[in-house]
Amino acid sequence: MKKVILVTGASSGIGLACASALQSKGHIVYGSARNSDRLQQVSFKPIELDVTDNTSVGIAIATIIKAEGKLDVLVNNAGNGVAGPAYAMPVESAKKQFEVNFFGVVRMCSAVLPGMIENKQGLIVNISSLAGLFGLPYQSMYCASKYAVEGYSQSLRMELRNTGIKVVVINPGDFKTGFTESREKTVFSINNTQLESEYKAAVASMEKDESIGQSPDVLANKLCKIIETSNPSHRYLIGAFGQTIAPTLKRILPGSLFEKLMNDHYGIK
Repeated sequence: MKKVILVTGASSGIGLACASALQSKGHIVYGSARNSDRLQQVSFKPIELDVTDNTSVGIAIATIIKAEGKLDVLVNNAGNGVAGPAYAMPVESAKKQFEVNFFGVVRMCSAVLPGMIENKQGLIVNISSLAGLFGLPYQSMYCASKYAVEGYSQSLRMELRNTGIKVVVINPGDFKTGFTESREKTVFSINNTQLESEYKAAVASMEKDESIGQSPDVLANKLCKIIETSNPSHRYLIGAFGQTIAPTLKRILPGSLFEKLMNDHYGIK
């Protein structure tokens, strides 16, 4: 069945792949970016939307509803990354991270859910991260923002139990996208050679993992199947097995051992 779908953060990477794949399946797809100039020559309907701005969100949703009469699916994909030491993270950098990754999700859901509740049907897909299920060194604020999405999504699902609206969380591993180049790296401000070396090693490791990550088309194809499922699961882990196994390892291993394994991977011996 053809559905009206909005994918945020659709100018590149996972968002672009998802919006394009959904359009190819015959759905009516709107893909958003803060600047619509970044949505040139796309197959879906481009729309300007800044998830950090209430007015922008309201205008975009009103535009879609006026044109289509409804919105069936919201895919909250827009996000950014901030890397830096948790012990010296500027509060403004932390706020910037949450403004997009968490409050952006809240704004979007609050804008579309009244209409979905009235129509007694709808689907919210929140793109979280494997980093929303366990901490990673030097990605504390990114992890924290995704942890927040996890808690919000579960609460939302419980509240909407009797409305006909489904809430799904997708936890991607590392994918090869422009996210790597756009990540903000805070300046290391402490005079400590060992910690600075570990910071650089951790960032280098995460960037290497991303550079050899899977194509975002893998996630896009899975999203198409999720949207076509009448009763989707609450959560989908998507990525290389060596990464998607991590939440299971966190559950079964002693905490100290799990953290050592993660630190070893990121060059903190």
